[in-house]
Amino acid sequence: MRNKLILASASPRRVDLLAQIGITPDEIIPADIDETPLKNEHPRDLAKRLSIQKAQKIYEQHKDAFILAADTTVACGQRLMDKPKDAEDARRILNILSGRRHRVYGGICVITPTGKTITHLCDTLVMSRRLSKEDIESYIQSGDWEGKAGAYAIQGVASTFIKYIAGSYSNIIGLSLYDVSRMLKSAGYKKE
Repeated sequence: MRNKLILASASPRRVDLLAQIGITPDEIIPADIDETPLKNEHPRDLAKRLSIQKAQKIYEQHKDAFILAADTTVACGQRLMDKPKDAEDARRILNILSGRRHRVYGGICVITPTGKTITHLCDTLVMSRRLSKEDIESYIQSGDWEGKAGAYAIQGVASTFIKYIAGSYSNIIGLSLYDVSRMLKSAGYKKE
């Protein structure tokens, strides 16, 4: 009998991404943790720390399962481009990213039923074209920015903003499938 897999995430995008590689979590349990960055914490360190904390929180209650947790942060330099609070905040973030390179950090953590913890940080470089005021306003009206780190979803209209990517495309959506499949395999998880 195989052990079950619990996805410690509230993100429907992560569920959809896992389905692309034939993985359906047995349970989806969002980990309710404090996601406030620590003082002077770099966005890459934040992504890794939060993925670990999310996995640990769910593992405490489900020690017989594989736990998969992830966190995505977007940074321009060392500035965190978090999920926008409102449309005005989304405008501010999009103006910062306009015509610039930024990084999408994906922290991934797998905890096995034996308690072994495997972590990884995926780093994707993204270059945005220069956005006009009309581009930004049209995107704000679409609502596609809501709940998205960096105020955009690359799998939607914002794909027209991106000049190039170096690294994992699926990481930008919310989960590096290459890394997750490798980590689950090395952890001993079997789909069947």
